[in-house]
Amino acid sequence: MSVSTVTGWSFAPEDVHTADATALRRDYYDDVASRYWKRPATEAEIDEGLAGDGVELLAPPTGRFLVGRYEGKPAACGGVLLLDEERAELTRVFLRHAFRGTGGAGALMGDLEDAARDLGARRMVLNTRLDLIEARTLYTRHGYEEIPAYCEGPYMDIWYGKDL
Repeated sequence: MSVSTVTGWSFAPEDVHTADATALRRDYYDDVASRYWKRPATEAEIDEGLAGDGVELLAPPTGRFLVGRYEGKPAACGGVLLLDEERAELTRVFLRHAFRGTGGAGALMGDLEDAARDLGARRMVLNTRLDLIEARTLYTRHGYEEIPAYCEGPYMDIWYGKDL
């Protein structure tokens, strides 16, 4: 378990099916889907979006899923997935809105990069949407630069990469 230098935050690998990890994943999907559809996502839409999403790969040896807690409360999550021997993909990075502005996002990014290195990755890549401005700002603030597309999908507008 990591105890961040940012007061109040701690991060640890966690199975994606624990109650806290599941609640965070649901909140993440609700946030990004609601923003995309410009209306609140329904419970059924959240269930459908999470079904078969490949999250089981976010465990060793293919990946890792971290849960961040602020003063003991589950507040953030993120995952890394090995794509090949050199690259890991950053995915499902999320801070609950009530905990934004507390320094947790930067600390989470650092721990996710450490997790990718621990899995053997030398480069981190990610994809996101143009409307997720806070996420894009976070990534560029932490040294990620726009790269050519390395994958494709309906909810991908821009790709970033960073050497670890």
